[in-house]
Amino acid sequence: MEIRAIIVDDEPLARNIIIEYSKNIPSLKIIGECSDAICASQFLQTTNIDLIFLDINMPKISGIDFLKNLTNPPLVILTTAYSEYALDGYELNVIDYLKKPYSFERFFKSINKAIEQNNLLKSVRFSFVKDTHNDFFFLKSDKKTIKIVFSDILYVEGLGDYIKIFTSSQKYISNLSMKKILSVLPSNNFYRIHKSFIVAIDKIESIEGNIIKINNVRLPIGNNFRTDFQLFIKNHLAE
Repeated sequence: MEIRAIIVDDEPLARNIIIEYSKNIPSLKIIGECSDAICASQFLQTTNIDLIFLDINMPKISGIDFLKNLTNPPLVILTTAYSEYALDGYELNVIDYLKKPYSFERFFKSINKAIEQNNLLKSVRFSFVKDTHNDFFFLKSDKKTIKIVFSDILYVEGLGDYIKIFTSSQKYISNLSMKKILSVLPSNNFYRIHKSFIVAIDKIESIEGNIIKINNVRLPIGNNFRTDFQLFIKNHLAE
């Protein structure tokens, strides 16, 4: 499945590198270039794309500020020469973070992540049916209805207008919002630790600093959720 991308970077050399690398990936099609966020914003209003290669350090409006103001962003791969912005990218739920200069091998790995995510989003469109008297709910996908048992859920990841539900055996993409899935999940069993993550309390393996470990996956505790979550843990701490 083809993935349509735009490059947003004020450096011509950086844009050319992505264009040259993309020639070796048939499923990746570069359909536009912009040197600043204003150009990119206008481009997005008239053209449907799947992926943005977004530089962070640009004149007038930074890539981070541009991304924060997008109401329904496509997939994003951040590109920058400065590693200190990696955490900002993680908070904004980007697909990957490429630190300049990067090799074709590293670029290809990043594109594979984007293609996988794009294929999931395009092939699966879920809605839900909830039964308040049971320990499960249903996700509808085309002509199939999938049963999700609450106790199977490890965590939920927010992806803009979509969420990804990780269970003990599979993962599912849904066009539910984080707010909507929170209304479905039992509040005594699930806790929102980040604007992009909801965790199953009984699946938490450990907490170290601002990182929660579930099924060998490390999930960050967001700044805006840290105080409430620390209080929750304190109230359940055996002393």
